Amino acid sequence: MKMMETVERARDAMTVKRVFGDAYEKDGVTLIPAALVLGGAGGGADVEGAGGSGFGLAAFPVGAYVIKDDEVTWRPAVNVTVIVVAGLFTLRTVVKARARKRR
Repeated sequence: MKMMETVERARDAMTVKRVFGDAYEKDGVTLIPAALVLGGAGGGADVEGAGGSGFGLAAFPVGAYVIKDDEVTWRPAVNVTVIVVAGLFTLRTVVKARARKRR
């Protein structure tokens, strides 16, 4: 695959449809899910034209817009894994700092 083809495919993959999901309605409430979409592309070639290219794409839920009675509210998604990992890193930093003070 040529570099420009890879870039074109990456651009096509990173559309607004990846960020905002299809709205759905139930019992008078409409939800529009939203995600954080990250991506990138790269590649290279030598002087003879041999090389390669590729791209990556990742999406994470961030929340949803809730529409009820003509009022729009934002409901964030809670990513428990991120909270636990951040807490563990914080705890590790505190334990290391206390250990240094004892020396």
